[in-house]
Amino acid sequence: MQQQRRADPASLKGLFAALLSLRDAKEAEEFLTDLCTPAELCDMADRWRVARLLDQGLPYREINARTGVSTATVTRVARWLLREEGGYRKILDRMKPKGGSHGR
Repeated sequence: MQQQRRADPASLKGLFAALLSLRDAKEAEEFLTDLCTPAELCDMADRWRVARLLDQGLPYREINARTGVSTATVTRVARWLLREEGGYRKILDRMKPKGGSHGR
């Protein structure tokens, strides 16, 4: 069984600081396009789309049918959506229009 690689904490902090320095969506696109492979960007975009669809209450199989993302990935994103770190939840809530119909 292959051991999962862990990023160096200092390197992660540096990456997070770099992300925080991005000024707009165009800079984010340029930076992430340079940083990630097309497959990595596609995977991240798929996960974000799945998180938004889960937040809308869609069933896993419907998300799979709409996106082509495996039900295993949908399940994994759903689990992460409920984790203590709350990263998905914070950003989903932050991006909802003000005065939305349901808050969490």
